[in-house]
Amino acid sequence: MTPPTSTPLPPPIAGADGAPLRIAVPNKGALSQAASDMLREAGYKQRNDPKQLALTDTDNGVEFFYLRPRDIALYVGEGTLDLGVTGRDLLRDSRAKADEVLTLGFGRSTFRFAARPGVLGGDATDLAGKRVATSYPGVVKGYLEERGIEATVIRLDGAVETSIQLGVADVIADVVETGSTLRQAGLEVAGEVILSSEAVLIGRGPDSAHPGVEVFLRRLQGVLVARSFVMMDYDLPAARTEEALALTPGIESPTVAPLHKEGWVAVRSMVPRDQAQRIMDALYDIGARAILTTDIHACRL
Repeated sequence: MTPPTSTPLPPPIAGADGAPLRIAVPNKGALSQAASDMLREAGYKQRNDPKQLALTDTDNGVEFFYLRPRDIALYVGEGTLDLGVTGRDLLRDSRAKADEVLTLGFGRSTFRFAARPGVLGGDATDLAGKRVATSYPGVVKGYLEERGIEATVIRLDGAVETSIQLGVADVIADVVETGSTLRQAGLEVAGEVILSSEAVLIGRGPDSAHPGVEVFLRRLQGVLVARSFVMMDYDLPAARTEEALALTPGIESPTVAPLHKEGWVAVRSMVPRDQAQRIMDALYDIGARAILTTDIHACRL
């Protein structure tokens, strides 16, 4: 038997100078593993050795560079690299000439002010004249400048909670998760959220975009959709079709096909992953049976 043949795939998209798409990935920290996992799901090769500094994916025309998360926005902003994965907080802190291209749905955190009880109220003007210690001076200075508040910003690397106890600062600004570390230091969160951060893909805008960016973005968007949706299949009495489609409208429109059993149809539709169980309950209540969900590993919309 002659094996089936397929049409040759087109070559990877190269830049005007023939260069591959160059992308920065965090080499360590909270974003590193999640970023590499997403890139693998999008069909790109990733390093297996954490000491490896660069990797070329020849099949996809992409070169990855594993850099300190704090440095990524600077490399992209200067045009040395085309795209990068970093945190929104690190992008804002760098003040680099780079823009958010796509939010990636992991690495979420909240940036807040904290101080001893009674030092800060709920108004940002309470910061006036205070000494603010932080590992993110760019973020804090930007926040203060936007509101016309004058305060002294002190940059510290690492834990900043003890700076108040040591008399270095009156207020700190840091990432807050549960707030337990702050409470142990005798501090309380005060004022509004400075910044809600998460992992983002950054670039320098359309004027300097590599032609391979569009394909790369489509792949990442496909991963985000695949993570957020599941495929749902079910059998249903045809008379209840409109009720069922109101529950599972899908992305474009569900697939509805007649079953061999007279008066019944089979339906297939994408549904939000976090609502799947409730949708299954509602479908069962209107007569649907053989309700199944399956993961989506990749997609293009």
